This record gives sequence, structure tokens and C-alpha cells, in this order.
Amino acid sequence: MQYFKGYYFKCSENDKSFAMIPALHHDGKRRNASLQIITEEQVYIVPYSDIRFKKGIIRLGRNLFSEKGMFLKVDYDGCKVNGKLYFKKLKKLRYDIMGPFKYIPFLQCRHSVVSMRHLVKGQIMINDTNYNFNNGVGYIEGDRGRSFPREYIWTQCHFKNGSLMLAVADIPLMGFSFKGIIGAVVIDGKEYRIATYLGARISHIGNNTVIIRQGKYRLYAKLLEEKHQDLNAPVNGEMIRTIHESISCRAYYKFSYKNRDLLEFESDNASFEYEIRES
Repeated sequence: MQYFKGYYFKCSENDKSFAMIPALHHDGKRRNASLQIITEEQVYIVPYSDIRFKKGIIRLGRNLFSEKGMFLKVDYDGCKVNGKLYFKKLKKLRYDIMGPFKYIPFLQCRHSVVSMRHLVKGQIMINDTNYNFNNGVGYIEGDRGRSFPREYIWTQCHFKNGSLMLAVADIPLMGFSFKGIIGAVVIDGKEYRIATYLGARISHIGNNTVIIRQGKYRLYAKLLEEKHQDLNAPVNGEMIRTIHESISCRAYYKFSYKNRDLLEFESDNASFEYEIRES
């Protein structure tokens, strides 16, 4: 069976961010695993023979990942990682980000959001760089299926009183395809859900920009200055595709209802993947 399953753990404080992606991949013949370590300067890809998901804990070599934190111990081909992080006060969504689409069988990729925002404390060393978190913020999401979408936009960003995520992707289904939208904006603890199953539609896409309308709501996201790194992504369970993520880049967001802005800001610590073929 061709299959992949992975989780994305992002941690930030002030002007420093990194992310960890522990993942299982099976191309139909071989089962193996990997850990992708993403910093603002470099990506390290560490292979493993297997990964275990059990009772909310991910075990990958000597590394542990869960909703409570991470324990990291890596020494591979010029990449050394050591340390512990603790997560508290996870902000979960009210219900599954996929909504009713979670019941549709044979989807190419299924997305999950574990925590929109949480407190991060602890210390991690990645080679010679020390990441010391006293009042850091974190984000956790997951993906599983066979392949990443052919074209998509994904972005995530924390801001002073909340966080947001948005994904717009080409969804193949029973011989045709459509652009699916899932997203959430959390402001002062209040959740706004943006999704195809709630009537969200693409108003504009192109030139590193996406505009979504859902009734009287409007969400605008623009990648202003990318600083991308190359990551591995699955194609039929095999990690052979290269995608490009800016884990900490400059982006602009605006979220409004009718003519009233609920949120407008520019960040230098946004995460963005813009995998759209421009015509």
C-alpha cells in the first residue's frame, strides 16, 4: 500500500524559528521513515528505518514527539540536535479541520490541525545554534494519504493575540479536480473557520497572493519576501518530490467581515509554501 503519514511541529520565539517533520513513508514495497529539520538557514533530512505512532506519542529513533513536547537526539551526517521542549496550553480547533470531507474515502491527502497555538519552553541545540524558549509559541499539524496535492498554497503565522493557517489545494476526486480550501483564524481565543464546506471560494490566486471569500468574510494572504528551503514531499508514498517552504519569511495578512477589519498585520516570521504554477 502506497502511504505516508507525518506531523509538522513549528516552534518560534522572537526572531528564531525551526520546524521538525517526523514522517512515515511506504511506496508499496518498502516502509521507512525520516526526520526533516527545518531552520531558517538549512534543511537536514535524516533517514530512519521505521517510526512508531502509539497513544499520541511518535517515536523516531531516539526522538520523541507528542502534544506535551519533544525530546531530540540526532547525530547524522553533519547534523547534531539535542534538547527538550515542553508544550502547554494547546489551542485546539472546535472540530476537525476537514469537516465533512473527513468522511470521503480515497482522498489523496488528509490534513489535521493538532494545535493552532501553544506555549513552548525548553532548549534545543541544532549544531551550533541554541534555541532557548522561555515564552515561545508553537503550532502542530499533520498530513496523511498517498501524495501531496499537485498545486497548493499553505501558510501559517502566529501574531500577538492569536494565530492563523490556510491551505488551498488542488483536490483530485473521481476523475475530476477542484480547489479545496481549509483554514482557521483564531483571535483572542475566538475561532473563525474558513473552508470549502462552509462556502469559501477563491476570489484571486496568483503572484504569491491568495484571496478567499466566505459570505461576508474575506481573508487575504500575500508572500512578500520568501526565504525558502527545499523539502521532501510524498508522491505515491515515496519522498521524491521537492517542495519549497519559507519557515520564517515576510508576509501580509488581512481578515475582514463586511467592511470591518478583524485583523491586519505584516510579519517577518510567517511560514509559507507557494506551490502554484503561474500562467
